[in-house]
Amino acid sequence: MIVELQGIEAVGRHGVDDDERRETQAFLFDVTVEIDEPKEDSIEATVDYRALRDAVTAVCENESYRLLETLAAAAADAIASSLPVRTVRVRVRKPGIFWAEWSAVTVERP
Repeated sequence: MIVELQGIEAVGRHGVDDDERRETQAFLFDVTVEIDEPKEDSIEATVDYRALRDAVTAVCENESYRLLETLAAAAADAIASSLPVRTVRVRVRKPGIFWAEWSAVTVERP
């Protein structure tokens, strides 16, 4: 079973240059996880979508990375290590760069 959350907005201080990390900026996360099919109609029987959101926003808001690659990997690792998922894919987009609409990195963990 696949669960997808698209466009989770979180703020952080990430970027190669020091000036990119001075002020917070918005990042958009798309999270896809593979889970076991729930045996009952209960939130306890599955992954809580709010926990996925919270894992991503905690990494984005509490750490600072120079590379989107490192940010995406940290978010995927946080989900994989703390939630009941088989696989996780995290795509992080950085909107509003002056020479493109956005840049993005996608990482997957078993």
